[in-house]
Amino acid sequence: MKYKRILLKLSGESLMGDKAFGIDNNRLSIYARQIKEIREMGIEVAIVIGGGNIFRGVQAEEGGMDRTHGDYMGMLATMINSMALQAALESVGVQSRLQSAIEMKEIAEPYIRRRAVRHLEKGRVVIFGAGTGNPYFTTDSAASLRAIEINADVILKGTRVDGIYTSDPEKDKTATKYDKISFDDVYGNGLKVMDMTAFTLCKENDLPIIVFDMDTPGNLKKVLNGDQVGTLVSN
Repeated sequence: MKYKRILLKLSGESLMGDKAFGIDNNRLSIYARQIKEIREMGIEVAIVIGGGNIFRGVQAEEGGMDRTHGDYMGMLATMINSMALQAALESVGVQSRLQSAIEMKEIAEPYIRRRAVRHLEKGRVVIFGAGTGNPYFTTDSAASLRAIEINADVILKGTRVDGIYTSDPEKDKTATKYDKISFDDVYGNGLKVMDMTAFTLCKENDLPIIVFDMDTPGNLKKVLNGDQVGTLVSN
């Protein structure tokens, strides 16, 4: 198998399912079952999840709130999602640990790199909550940073689209999908994969990213079996 340890990045919006806000329990259980499938293949799984279904720091700025304040609120939103995902995983029999970049000792362990790696080695799924713990950094940046820290082999970015296209496929019917693309070409063509900080971290540390459609059950397993699903971004 190509990948032994992965970091799965999920957007908060993806947890909404068909709802306009919050968490769709059905979507959560679909994700949990897919994660269980790959755990049973012997793959070590770490997860970072966004908070956009509950709160976004950008919203705060639009309302006249201080950006730093808004970003911390966004971090708390990621913790709500992380706890929900942890509960869904435990309900299907997957052992997990939630680590927070902001101390919340009643609900999560503090983020300690060596402890996280030990959990992974023991077969537990590790969820990293509260982003990097710093304002002005997105959960994409948190995913890249944590993936590098735990020596993950790849970042799997689960989205609603099935890969990276020449332009937005929802707006442009002539858009074509890339099976593979280099970091330089993504940058040169102005394609949106992650924010620039996250993207640069991956490029400089030679960490590949696979962008794929997580909402289709079975896709996560197919990616890890080496099937042509999604788009691979690498140096």
